[in-house]
Amino acid sequence: MTAGVPPDADRTPPDADRTPTGANRPSRRLRLTVWVVAAALLALLATALVWSSGRPAGSTAVDHFDLPQLDGPGRVKLTDYRGRPVVVTLFASWCDNCRLELPAFAALARQLGPRVVFVGVNSLETGDGEAMARQFALAPSGLVLARDVGSGSSDYHDAIGARGMPATAFYNRDGRLITVDQGGLTAATLRATIRQLYGIAA
Repeated sequence: MTAGVPPDADRTPPDADRTPTGANRPSRRLRLTVWVVAAALLALLATALVWSSGRPAGSTAVDHFDLPQLDGPGRVKLTDYRGRPVVVTLFASWCDNCRLELPAFAALARQLGPRVVFVGVNSLETGDGEAMARQFALAPSGLVLARDVGSGSSDYHDAIGARGMPATAFYNRDGRLITVDQGGLTAATLRATIRQLYGIAA
């Protein structure tokens, strides 16, 4: 033992190498960062689940619908046709009245060309809507073709308050829904309605 040096002087005090109390706790900024990252990952996961379920992204809101194309990978958006009146007819392969009225829509779409936009929405479909569209030459006649969405392929159908099939929605040039016709339309009634609502004669 060295003279004048206490026996424990060369020993490290028990608490000398300990971190000060609270120094190992994450800072508030770090905790916030962790929460933000976790929230972002959850949002990405939710988006991935929606896409993996096969449900198309878009909107079935009445005045700004955004639906997947029936015959391609694109979208059919009401906002793309602002400045022109839009007539939307809902059809399905099982609907006999749809078969009766579709030739009139195809003929009128050919006659009116760019003055009126005709959109065909395949809704409540249980068969082959694309085959029906080909049968009546809807796309070659000038109709823009879309597919309704949702578990029953009826979200847009329900949004406009349709009570059955077929149904036809008439929009003004500003994209506002004017009226919905419930049931089949004859060629004469369709022409008269377009003339009355838009002042356009065929």
